[in-house]
Amino acid sequence: MTNITTRKSVMTLFTTSTCALSHCARLVLHEKGVTADIEFFDPSNPPEDLLELNPTGISPTLIERDLVLYDARIIAEYLDERFPHPPLHQMDPVSRANARMIIKRIDQDWYQLLDEYLTSGEKKSAKAKKMLKESLISATPIFEAQPYFMSTEYSLIDCTMAPLLWRLPSLGIDINSLSPAIVSYANRLFSREAFQLSLSEEEKEMVPRSK
Repeated sequence: MTNITTRKSVMTLFTTSTCALSHCARLVLHEKGVTADIEFFDPSNPPEDLLELNPTGISPTLIERDLVLYDARIIAEYLDERFPHPPLHQMDPVSRANARMIIKRIDQDWYQLLDEYLTSGEKKSAKAKKMLKESLISATPIFEAQPYFMSTEYSLIDCTMAPLLWRLPSLGIDINSLSPAIVSYANRLFSREAFQLSLSEEEKEMVPRSK
């Protein structure tokens, strides 16, 4: 086990291999080109060195020296401020506040349905899947309006959307059954080098490979 004193001298992201929120944090790390140790762990058996710093053992957890962060959205904000280039938030306060509100809405409307699908019984999971698909389709005008989510530039909002869209096939939702605008948007995100680097081996299997 790595000595904790030694670990504090480097940035380490503790992450599970299939959690969408953990995927968001990994994606931001790669978009920023940050050199960090990414340590995958079994959520049912968190490593001792993680529990010493974060007794909840929650994923993701970011460790940098004496700093311990364990909320994916806070981690993303921290990385964007800690490593300002390339910026993933617009610089003016109004735009940043609006982006935070959009991410909060995505969490409440779409990530909550993803969580319900993954943690509920068969009947409730089927309902969550149906609601998620219908809600995404109803948002087609948003996907049609700009190359990225409500923006002409790639941002933390897109870092939030990409892991969600990537998981749709594993929920039984064929992304091609959504609107062409959503398909184009998703492919734009998935083709980014940082996104490909952010994928765990388990996540790579979530999308069927083309024959």
